[in-house]
Amino acid sequence: MTTDVIVPVDMWEEDSEGVITSWLASDGGEVAEGDVIAELMVEKIQYELEATASGVLKIINDVDEIVEKGQTVATIG
Repeated sequence: MTTDVIVPVDMWEEDSEGVITSWLASDGGEVAEGDVIAELMVEKIQYELEATASGVLKIINDVDEIVEKGQTVATIG
């Protein structure tokens, strides 16, 4: 079973797009639920994205890609 890692719709207030500035976990690496796995930047403010489950991370969006609220950026299986 896989779990989507989705940019929370309430992560930031504005309806702006964000950019993935770094992945703190490797593609194919093991993560635990609650681990900070990525950092996103929105209008010069840094946000942390946490793992929503434990398992193996599969990254969909690379560093410097633009993302929106509600977008799936990785899966955990």
